[in-house]
Amino acid sequence: MEFTSINSFLVLITSDIDNFMYTYILVALLVFTGIYFTIRTRGVQFRYIKDMFSQLFEKKVDKGGKTISSFQAMMVSTGSRVGTGNIAGIATALAIGGPGALFWMWVMALVGAASAFIESTLAQIWKVRAGDGQFRGGPAYYIQQGLGKRWMGILFAISLIACFAIGFNELQAYNAASALEYYIPDYATNGAAVVMGIVLTAFTGLVIFGGAHRISVINSWVVPIMALAYIGLGVFVTITHLYLLPEAFGMVFQSAFDFTAIFGGFAGSALMLGIKRGLFSNEAGMGSAPNAAASASVSHPAKQGLVQTLSVYIDTLFICTCSAMIVLVFMVQDPQTAAGLNGMPLVQMALHHFAGDFGIGFITIAVFLFAYTSLIGNYFYAESNLKFIVGERKGVVFWFRVACLAIVFIGCLSSFDLAWNVADILMGFMCIINLIAILLLGKWALKCMDDYARQRKEGVDPIFHASSIPGLPKCECWSDEFDVHIEQAVAEQAVAKQEER
Repeated sequence: MEFTSINSFLVLITSDIDNFMYTYILVALLVFTGIYFTIRTRGVQFRYIKDMFSQLFEKKVDKGGKTISSFQAMMVSTGSRVGTGNIAGIATALAIGGPGALFWMWVMALVGAASAFIESTLAQIWKVRAGDGQFRGGPAYYIQQGLGKRWMGILFAISLIACFAIGFNELQAYNAASALEYYIPDYATNGAAVVMGIVLTAFTGLVIFGGAHRISVINSWVVPIMALAYIGLGVFVTITHLYLLPEAFGMVFQSAFDFTAIFGGFAGSALMLGIKRGLFSNEAGMGSAPNAAASASVSHPAKQGLVQTLSVYIDTLFICTCSAMIVLVFMVQDPQTAAGLNGMPLVQMALHHFAGDFGIGFITIAVFLFAYTSLIGNYFYAESNLKFIVGERKGVVFWFRVACLAIVFIGCLSSFDLAWNVADILMGFMCIINLIAILLLGKWALKCMDDYARQRKEGVDPIFHASSIPGLPKCECWSDEFDVHIEQAVAEQAVAKQEER
C-alpha cells in the first residue's frame, strides 16, 4: 500500500492503536471503576453536592505564600480540563459519532465523578511538601507511598509527561491555530500558523517560568471569566431557540440508543465517541486532576476530593453541554451546512449562524484562552511528575520547559487526525495505570470519606489525623506536627468567622 505522506501513514497506525485500546480495554475499565466507586461511596458525587460548594471557598490552612487554596487548586484542574476539547472535541464527537455522544458524555461524568473523588482524595493523603514550600502530589506519589511501588509511579509519571507535555499540548495548540482558518483560509501553509505558534509559545513561556503559584493565580482569574462568558453564550443560543430543543434532544436520545449503529461501528459510534471525548474533557479517573488536588492547603483530604468532583460537573454538565447545544441547534436549523463540517469549523459556522461576525470573533478569542489555560495547566502536571522522577534539578526543569514550549509551537503546525489520535493514545496509557492504582488504593480514600462524614455529623470542621485510620501507609504531610499546625489554623478561621458574624 502506498501512502501519500508520512502524516497519512502515522494517522493510519495511530487510529488502529487508538481503536484497539478503547474498544477492548479502556471503556470497560472506566465504566467498571466508576460504577464500583459509586456503589462503594454510596453515591458520594450525589450525596455531598452541598459540601462541594461549601468547601470550594475554604481558606488555605497553611499560611505560606507559595501554597494555594482549595479554589485555586480547582481552577488549575479546571483550567486543564476546560480546553479546546470542550469546543472542538464536542463538535467532533457530535459530527462523527452522532448527537447521542452528548448523552454518553453526561453518563460518564456522573459515573466518573466517583472516581474523581477517590483519586483526588488519595492525592491529598499522600502529598509531599517541596523545597519551595509548595505541596506536590498525584498518582505517581500515591502509587509510590501507598503501594510501595516506585517503578510503577515512575511509569505513570512518564506516561503523564508524554500525554500532557506532548499529546495534549500539541492538540491544544493545533485547535488554537485552526481557529484562524475562518479568517485566513489555508492558514497552515501561508505562515499564519507560524505566527500563532510564536504568540502562543511566548505567552505560555511567560507563565510556566513563573512556577505553580503564578499558574494558579492566572487560572483563578481567566478560567471563571471565560467559562461564564462561554456558558452565557450557550444559554443565549438555547433560550432564543427553545422551539428547536425538542427536536435537538430527540436527535440526542435516538442516536444514543441506536444499538445497530453502536455495535455495527463501535469505534466510531456515539457511545465510543461520547466516552472518549468525555474522558478527554472531564479527565475523571485519568490521573491528571489529582496533581492539582494535591497542591491545595486543606484540613482534610476529602475536602479537595469533593471540590475536584465539582470540577467534573462544571466541565461536562455545563461547558460541554453549552457547546453541544450550540452545535445541535445549528444541526437542526441548517442540517445541510452542518453535515459537511467537523471540529472547530463546525462550531465557528454555528456561531456565525446565530451571532454573525461577533460569534466568530468571540469563539476565536475563547479558543485561544481555553487553549492557553490548558497549556499552562498541562505544564503544571508535567513538571510535578518530572520532579517526582528527577527531583529538584533546576537545569533539567529549565530544559524541560524549553522542550514543552517547542511542542506548543509544533502543535500549531500539526494536522487534525494525527493530533487527536496521539492525544487519545497517550491519555489511554496513563488512564489505565491510574485506574489500576485507585482500585488497589481506593479503600483508604473510602475510610477517609467515612472520617470526614463522622466529623461532619458531630458538627465540627473536619480535620484529618492519619492515626485515626489504622494501617494507613505512612503519609509525609499528615504527621503529628502537621496536624497541630492545621488545628491551630482551623481554630483561627473559626474565630474569624465568628467575629465576622
